[in-house]
Amino acid sequence: MAEMAMQYGDEQSRGLLQSQAHIWSHIFSFINSMTLKCAIELQIPDIINSHGGPMLLSELVEALSINKDKSHLVYRLMRMLVHSGFFVKQSVSITQGNQEEEGEGYLLTPASKLLLKDDPLCMRPFVLAILDPLLMDPWQHMSKWFQNDDINSFQTTHGKMIWDFAFQEPILNKLLNEAMATDAKLVPEVILKHCGGLFEGVDSIVDVGGGTGNLAKSIAEAFPNISCISFDLPHVIKGLDGSKNLTYVAGDMFEAIPKADAILMKWILHDWNDEECIKILTQCKKAIPSKNNGGKLIVMDMVVINDEPGNKTLETQLHFDMTMMTLVTGKERTEKEWAKLFVDAGFSDYKINPVLGFRSIIEVYP
Repeated sequence: MAEMAMQYGDEQSRGLLQSQAHIWSHIFSFINSMTLKCAIELQIPDIINSHGGPMLLSELVEALSINKDKSHLVYRLMRMLVHSGFFVKQSVSITQGNQEEEGEGYLLTPASKLLLKDDPLCMRPFVLAILDPLLMDPWQHMSKWFQNDDINSFQTTHGKMIWDFAFQEPILNKLLNEAMATDAKLVPEVILKHCGGLFEGVDSIVDVGGGTGNLAKSIAEAFPNISCISFDLPHVIKGLDGSKNLTYVAGDMFEAIPKADAILMKWILHDWNDEECIKILTQCKKAIPSKNNGGKLIVMDMVVINDEPGNKTLETQLHFDMTMMTLVTGKERTEKEWAKLFVDAGFSDYKINPVLGFRSIIEVYP
């Protein structure tokens, strides 16, 4: 009996310790984001990349623009970033006088290569935007927002909605535009390589909420016979010049959308609630011809999977869903929720192609 009681006590202790560790893990998970931000601001990926091979800690410290009194702390930052998968360590020979010794140098991983300034698919503006205090502070007021009448936690924190705030604050407007532009570079790589048929029979296309026009530019360059319009609010496209088959048009998607064979919306509908989405979709339907005449809507957004807890794709989708709730009025949707939106807006059919990682391309037909 005593042995059974001891075993039960051990199991109970293990359970308590595991629960404590689970809570600690979630408490400190923000450190992964903050160390990544620090590495970008210190230019660590670019410095290691410029070195041209495994970079010793001493070499990295010497190259960093930091207070040299803190040089001895850099290895702790790098140890965290290695653990997080942003750098790897590799053995390297060091010549000391007449002797060679083995040391360890840092190298980039595929993830950190996407943080290089000169990489055409660089994600650093997205990281710096999402982790900027302007967008991080609303998370501190989430519980307060649940108890008040504000539309979202961003409004609770800053006193106005994010789009109004961005209109008046050039810093936030720049952060958001640069963040969206980085993603608009990566998506065309996949689309043009694997989904060229998406634009077959299309003579004109409007990228609704196209921002600074990176996606529209890529389509215009790849398909010179397609007339492309990047459509967004006046302050977003101010000062931007088009090209032979690319035009920038200012307007409000809730009021009217320029007519075209196809409407493209990348990461737009998830910003808005169902009622707002139906208004946008209704304007989209007005702007395109019938299905028989080649009209279609191309939505690039998440389709939330139904999967077991712990799935990393689902976890990322849920993180984005919480972000939509906190910063705007939108949500990430399941296929069932998408289907209802399309029907309610008067569309007849759709098909989903999960070709964009945790996002999909949804072709929607009038």
